[in-house]
Amino acid sequence: MTNTIGEIADADFIFACGTNTVEAHPVISYRINQALRKGAQLVVVDPRDTDLAKWANEHLRLKPGTDIALVNGMLHVIIAEDLYNKEFVANRTEGFDELKATVAKYTPEYAERITGVPAEKIRQVARAYARAPKSTILYTMGITQHTVGTHNVFSMANLAMLCGQIGRPSTGVNPLRGQNNVQGACDMGALPNVLTAYQSVTDPAAREKFGQAWHCAIGEKPGLAIGEMMTAAHHGEIRAMYIMGENPILSDPDANHVAHALEQLDFLVVQDIFLTETARYADVVLPAAAFAEKDGTFSNTERRVQRIRKAVEPPGIALPDWEIISRVATAMGYPMQYASPSAIFDEMRSVTPSYAGITYARLEERGIQWPCPNTEHPGTPILHTEKFNRGLGKFNAVEHVDPNEMPNEEFPLILDTGRRLYHYHTGTMTRKGMLNDQMPSDYLEINCKDAESFGIKDGDRVRVFSRRGSMAIRAQISEVVPQGVVFTSFHFTETPVNQLTNPKTDAIAKIPELKICAVKVEKIA
Repeated sequence: MTNTIGEIADADFIFACGTNTVEAHPVISYRINQALRKGAQLVVVDPRDTDLAKWANEHLRLKPGTDIALVNGMLHVIIAEDLYNKEFVANRTEGFDELKATVAKYTPEYAERITGVPAEKIRQVARAYARAPKSTILYTMGITQHTVGTHNVFSMANLAMLCGQIGRPSTGVNPLRGQNNVQGACDMGALPNVLTAYQSVTDPAAREKFGQAWHCAIGEKPGLAIGEMMTAAHHGEIRAMYIMGENPILSDPDANHVAHALEQLDFLVVQDIFLTETARYADVVLPAAAFAEKDGTFSNTERRVQRIRKAVEPPGIALPDWEIISRVATAMGYPMQYASPSAIFDEMRSVTPSYAGITYARLEERGIQWPCPNTEHPGTPILHTEKFNRGLGKFNAVEHVDPNEMPNEEFPLILDTGRRLYHYHTGTMTRKGMLNDQMPSDYLEINCKDAESFGIKDGDRVRVFSRRGSMAIRAQISEVVPQGVVFTSFHFTETPVNQLTNPKTDAIAKIPELKICAVKVEKIA
């Protein structure tokens, strides 16, 4: 996030795109509710009529996969009506002329033909976003999990920069992270092409710095993304794999392909707190400690580094992740002799400029938001207040492109996936007790008109087919989804929806198009 969670409550205008915040980020949704009580406007962009959409002043119920066309339509209005922040564009950005030329054809009427959103609504929302003193953008995987996910994010940045709605309190571009430490994992280099703090492995200076710290040579070639790793395993190009805290048998697209890939491995290690569906494929399972059973730090969605402290001892032979990794590395001939998590943190911040000023002693008092370059620095709640990291902010002119799979005569529906309020990801942690009692099984949301045409009644068992597989599930006739769209979650092993989803990825970020695949639905006799 460019801004803090608390600032959402003071925004004048909230543009929430592809985010079911009430169910997927309920704590942050309280901040949205606070803003609404203070008089803020909320615009929700989502094909589904979610609880968040019911809060909204305006719900833009666009066709799935048409976010770029919608935002380009808004950009067209803002430029044509001279509503953009000329001073900010002139002094803080580059590429405006290219953006202007690209969005020239995206009149609201043209955008309506692509998105299904009425042209007059596009005009109204564009004007409101540009004119509000403080407008903030919130988005999640409804924006990123597309073959044009990176371009979707570019369009969000274009909107914020065009109106100067960035670098100030209660503005910005704010992706809501989906897990408690996914931000921290990325900060620490858990990506195939970077070291800590997004220092590229292709940068010789970065490789030399880390090589000296770690007493080894750092490879200059970026690694593989998860989907690429599974494909390589499928073809026998990867023979062994080490999976930590991940359950790809349920969470990855085309899950049958994932299962086959794991079966092809000579050796699979899974490190987790429970025996997951993926762990059942493992040759060795390493039991890890849960969050309350270890010391360390988490970095949350607003870039806030926070101390966690062990409350109870791990059960049985379970160990903290760092200790397991250290023992494995030492056994393989690379000694890792750390005394504690704080020692690892000190080593990390010595090679990580954005974390350099954060220490365990300082974190005893409060969490600190990076970048924090030295121990006198208070941290950075708001990014880009005076300049962007690259200097001038770059407008990236992007065009609408259809999703990889569009409905046809054989597969007439679009399948969308997401989360339910009571569960989390693949249910590894939430399907163990009270939360599972609240929601022990899932259902397929199907519009009443589609249900009627397919002869489906509420509660019927149906089978959903895609080009990659099929799944049986109970149908729930619902106005939450528009005609032509069905929806379910990926929490349940009994209804493994990712056996159906499309593994086609974004060319830049390598994120799969989990939000859209073509399916058909048949009633089970």
